[in-house]
Amino acid sequence: MAFGLAKPEQSPFMITSAREALALWFGTRLVMIMITVVGVGAWAKGEGFDFLDRWRSWDAELFITIARFGYDGEPGRPPDPGLPAFFPGMPLMLRLVSSVVPDWSLSGLLISLVAGAVAMVALARLAESEGPPGAGWRSVFALLVCPTAVFLFAGYSEALFLAFAVPAWLAARQRRWMWAGLLGAGASCVRITGLFLALALIVEFCTGGRAHPDRPVRQAAWLAVPFVPLVAYSVYQYTRTGDWLAWNRAQEAGWGRHLVWPWESFLTTWNAAMRDETFAWVFRLELAAAIVGVALVVWLLAKRRWSELTYVGLQVGALLVSSYYLSIPRTALLWWPLWIAVGQACTRRPGDPGRLNRLRPWLLVGYVLLITPLSVLNTLAFLKGTWAG
Repeated sequence: MAFGLAKPEQSPFMITSAREALALWFGTRLVMIMITVVGVGAWAKGEGFDFLDRWRSWDAELFITIARFGYDGEPGRPPDPGLPAFFPGMPLMLRLVSSVVPDWSLSGLLISLVAGAVAMVALARLAESEGPPGAGWRSVFALLVCPTAVFLFAGYSEALFLAFAVPAWLAARQRRWMWAGLLGAGASCVRITGLFLALALIVEFCTGGRAHPDRPVRQAAWLAVPFVPLVAYSVYQYTRTGDWLAWNRAQEAGWGRHLVWPWESFLTTWNAAMRDETFAWVFRLELAAAIVGVALVVWLLAKRRWSELTYVGLQVGALLVSSYYLSIPRTALLWWPLWIAVGQACTRRPGDPGRLNRLRPWLLVGYVLLITPLSVLNTLAFLKGTWAG
C-alpha cells in the first residue's frame, strides 16, 4: 500500500528512507525474537517453551476467538460480552491468512510483520516529506523503541491499522483523495480509531488547500468512504444485539469503562498507580502517556496543525474521560505526529545554530537510553502473560 503511493518525482531521500525504515523494522523484529528466546529461556530454566504460545495473550487470543467462532465466542463457553469492542478487520485478516498458514498465532504474527513493514515505509516517507532530510528513519526508530512497541510485533491490530492509516494520511498530503478515502476505509475496518482518522481527513481537505489550490471539490465524496465500514459494523452488531453502539457497550461490559469527568478518571488512575501492587507500574505508565498525549495536543494546537489535532485530540479526549486510563501507551503507537516530531527534533536542520545542530543527534541517543530499557521490560512482561498496556 505505502509502496504504491510513491510519486515518480519523489526525492532520493524518500527512497533511502524507505530502505532504512525496512532495515529498522526487520532488525527490531529480530531483536524481539532474541528477547523472547533469551528472556523466556532464562526463567523457563531449561524446561523449554512454545514460542508462538508466548505471543498468544490478551487481545491476540480474543482476535483469534472472533476469527474462529465469530462474535458469539467459542461454543460451549459463556459468551464474552467484550468481543464486540474489537472491529472485524483483524479477525477477517486472520481467517484469510490462516487458510494458508495453519497456525493461528503464527498468522497473527505474520500479519503484523507485513503490515508493520508497510506502515514504517509510509511513516518514513511522510516524515521525509515534512523534512528535514533524515527525519524519516529517526521517526521510525523513535516509534520502534517506545515502551509499547511490543504490540507491533504481536498479533494485535495496531500494525494493521497503521498500514492503512499512515498511507491514507500520506495520500491526503499528496492530495490523492481517492486513495486517502479507500485506505481510510481499511483503517475503519480495523479499529474505531478510523472514525477519528475519517474526521481528520475532512479537516485536512478543508484546511490544506492553500498549498494545493487545484483541489477539485468533486473529490470530497471520497472522504465519505471511511465512514462506510463504521456504519456497516454498527448495523451488523445491531442485527446481533439490538444495540447500534454494541462496540461501545462492550467496553463497559468487558472492562468496566464508561464516561466520567476527566478529574474522576485521573484520580482513579492516580490512586491505582500509587498503590503497592503488581499492576501499579502499568498505571504509572498510563499517567506518563496521558501527559505526553496532552502535551502533543497543546503543541499541535500551538502550531495550528488542525487536521492532526483533530486526529490526536479526539483520541486523547476520549481516553481521558474513561472511567480510568487504559491502553493510552498502546494507543500512542497510532499517533504518528508524535513520532515525526521526535524524529524532526533529533535531525539537524540547515540554518540552525551550529550548537543546536550538534546537540540534535544526542537527543536521539538520550531518548534511546531512556526509553529502550522500558521497552525491554514491557516486552518481557507481555511474554510472561502480564498486562503490558
